[in-house]
Amino acid sequence: MRISMLNQFVLFATLLSTYTIIAQLKPTSSQVIESTFGNLKQMEANSLVKHMRLKNIGPSIMSGRVVDIDVNADNPIEFYVGYASGGLWYTDNNGTSFTPVLDNSPTQNIGDIAVDWTTGTIWVGTGESNASRSSYAGIGVLRSDDKGKTWQHMGLTDTHHIGQMLLNPENSNEILVGATGHLYSNNKERGVYKSSDGGTTWRKTLFINDQTGIIDMANVPNNFEIVYAAAWEKDRKAWDFLGNGSSSGIYKSIDGGDSWTKVSVEGSGFPTGVGVGRIGLAVVNENTVYALLDNQDRREASEEGKGLSRELNTDDFKSMSREEFLALDDKKLNSFLKTNGFQEKYRAENVKQMVRSHTIKPADVAHYLKSANAMLFETPVIGPEVYRSDDGGMSWHKQNTEYIDDFFYSYGYYFGKIWVDPNNSDKIYLGGVPLIASDNGGQNFVSIDGDNVHADHHALWVNPKRPGHLINGNDGGINISYDDGASWIKNNSPSVGQFYTINVDNQGPYHVYGGLQDNGVWEGPHDAKEDNRWHQTGDYPWKSLLGGDGMQVQIDSRNHNIVYTGYQFGNYYRINKEEKKRKYIQPKHDLGDLPFRFNWQTPIVLSPHNQDIVYIGSHRLHRSMNQGDQWETISEDLTQGGKKGNVSYGTLTTLSESPFKFGLLYTGSDDGLIHVTQDGGGNWLKISEALPNDMWVSRVVASRHKKERVYAVLNGYRWDDFTPYIYKSNDYGRTWKNIGANIPNAPVNTILEDTENENLLFAGTDNGLYVTFDQGNHWEAFQNGLPRVAVHDLIIQPRAKHLLVATHGRSIYRADIALLQEITPEILNLDLHLFDVRNIKYSDDWGNPKSPWAKPDTPGLDLTFYCKKAGRYTAKIQTLEGIVVSATEVDADKGLNVISYDLAFSKAGKASFLKKNKVKLKKAKDGKTYLPKGTYTIELKGQGSSKMAEFKIE
Repeated sequence: MRISMLNQFVLFATLLSTYTIIAQLKPTSSQVIESTFGNLKQMEANSLVKHMRLKNIGPSIMSGRVVDIDVNADNPIEFYVGYASGGLWYTDNNGTSFTPVLDNSPTQNIGDIAVDWTTGTIWVGTGESNASRSSYAGIGVLRSDDKGKTWQHMGLTDTHHIGQMLLNPENSNEILVGATGHLYSNNKERGVYKSSDGGTTWRKTLFINDQTGIIDMANVPNNFEIVYAAAWEKDRKAWDFLGNGSSSGIYKSIDGGDSWTKVSVEGSGFPTGVGVGRIGLAVVNENTVYALLDNQDRREASEEGKGLSRELNTDDFKSMSREEFLALDDKKLNSFLKTNGFQEKYRAENVKQMVRSHTIKPADVAHYLKSANAMLFETPVIGPEVYRSDDGGMSWHKQNTEYIDDFFYSYGYYFGKIWVDPNNSDKIYLGGVPLIASDNGGQNFVSIDGDNVHADHHALWVNPKRPGHLINGNDGGINISYDDGASWIKNNSPSVGQFYTINVDNQGPYHVYGGLQDNGVWEGPHDAKEDNRWHQTGDYPWKSLLGGDGMQVQIDSRNHNIVYTGYQFGNYYRINKEEKKRKYIQPKHDLGDLPFRFNWQTPIVLSPHNQDIVYIGSHRLHRSMNQGDQWETISEDLTQGGKKGNVSYGTLTTLSESPFKFGLLYTGSDDGLIHVTQDGGGNWLKISEALPNDMWVSRVVASRHKKERVYAVLNGYRWDDFTPYIYKSNDYGRTWKNIGANIPNAPVNTILEDTENENLLFAGTDNGLYVTFDQGNHWEAFQNGLPRVAVHDLIIQPRAKHLLVATHGRSIYRADIALLQEITPEILNLDLHLFDVRNIKYSDDWGNPKSPWAKPDTPGLDLTFYCKKAGRYTAKIQTLEGIVVSATEVDADKGLNVISYDLAFSKAGKASFLKKNKVKLKKAKDGKTYLPKGTYTIELKGQGSSKMAEFKIE
């Protein structure tokens, strides 16, 4: 299995020279996207499960990425918060509580928001513009004239990602939109758009080229005629990201955005050329404007060491001891690694672990760089710079006298916002990893982060009427300060966690586990109440297991205290919760072999045959027989071999082992390959030739019901292809059947086979959840209670019969699927079917609060039935003697319907019962008389059919 380093080098060089350049796959057209809106509405309206509700179970404490804030300056306790993939939320009590207002729209993905506080009109530019790996596309511009109750789609569908929206305060019908365009493909619907009729029609007033869009805009306060726009050239692929180019720059309009002139020209004092990256803007008045630039040009070698804190250079590593290396500041090391061209998997935590485990020596870092272009690698990029113009953009002057190090680190593309105090033109704020401020126009800065403030800052509101009052949005939610950042309040009541993965254990009550974007790995009981009581007790029910970007989680089914999880690029640990210990278990390549390539979200699986056996995928498959203590590599490269770029690529993304046979394993890669082995890795067969090429394989799942069956999900997100690709094979992948045909257009992230019913499948896409009762021949929207949010992962807790849904923007949802598991083709062919009703335990507390200030506990019984014909149905609740104690009518839809019965007598039912039964019935304090213990029947009639069921109050 081992290949010599020389042979691997020859193989790798051959692959690079003969690698067929991937043809640019065609992005989904705007016409198809717009047609999806109607398909979604129709599918939801006709869904057989539209009355089956999903419940959000949190968590909320870690929040999610905020991209924009819009505050009512006349009443600053009232504001809206836009989350990158969690929708729009409103508060009128200074963030004490929030209400979601975008839930009935086709998307939760936000780039920017704008509010006309005089009319209440809300504008949402959809599609996050931060260009991260989870910056989801939008659908253009949305408008609401009733504070979010309803939304109109106002066009610009193909913009995908919107950087900024500006409203003319003197004319509410005049709007400017800055669009960055597609994230993974070139397109022309980007630039500046203007509407003069409230969004009914749009004119493109600034277009640079099909790789350059508008990331920021700002107008002169109280003068909408003078507007500045920041153009950003970028090119993102699954294997590479270039976030700068000569087309980036600053434009100015003096006629309200009708025409534009570039002001960041040669000789203006503002940098030009290929090194110009993302730009942020802040305008003071007609003369003064600030710009924050991510300058990707290289520093002069002679200027090394002039920064606010000296940058590392290659020579530092040549004589550095192991102890000195491990003591390096992670942020400095990360900056060095990224700016010197290391792949993303080589970050401070990873490289330190390699040194700690004696895999490499510090000098190896220098040796590696010496094999490349030393001049390029030994001079870091300039990084963030602040420029100011005091003549309306005609000339620019750099404000910072030293490098602003330890701020953007290696990903300036993710930040780039600058704000100015409306009352002090020298007081500016910059958003990066920390939030920093300057009182002297950017000459020097101080950090105003707090210990309860998350890193990575994207939004800030500076109160024009109260100095020091700030509202900040970051990757961990909302913070408010009244003393200019000296202290902060955290306002994280919305459940907007951006989950990548989910899993459950078998304890009682069972716990849910999940990994989140930039917020680590968390664990909590599924029935934990998401309220504020923990502020009093100090005990939030969800607990953090690990930091970083939280990745996949596996729990030993024999002992829930043994958990396998980690952070990005395959950095996995075996955690013993009971003993509070953890052991690093990432597989390491042998000396002389090429390093393993690990995906951002590296797959890990525990064998269903023996929970001591662990599988982890790099570009090869690795197996441990002893919980990760030792590893063997059981495959060659199972990808297309990687591609030149700065993002780890040519990696495994998904693994699955059949519960029927040990060693029957499937793998899927980020470059479109699926392999199977039936002998534990002795022989591998590629089984993806008949499937669409070069797609990201987001799931391959061995069936738990049939040995030969396997499911595959392909994802075109990284090509801007939103076609749903779901396939099934009944012969180990030799042939495939497309089973995603009627799912509306959206990339598919996951598929889950039910634990009991082989015909029941669930699928999660970038905008929702779907269920099928016939193995994918026809899908139903499963959205009741769930907004149109990205569903990243699914898991079933078999004992509880619960489906857990991990969303990337709205935390976790839970659904009771016990009745769905009972559905068969025979039931679906019946005119009427009444499902069994569970028994319930009687309580004297029903309707009787424990104190005058408490709410009473009230019982409830769901009567669920399936009907083939929509219409009116009558349900009667009777004693065994035939006394009708309650009755109701319901207008049922075709499919599953639910009648919620409160177990109380109707007025007529109580009278009838007392006529035949000489007993005393006590009215509860809530005014209702509840049924006594006994056995009752339910008679359901309608559309020419009737059914009976029985339940007990015990």
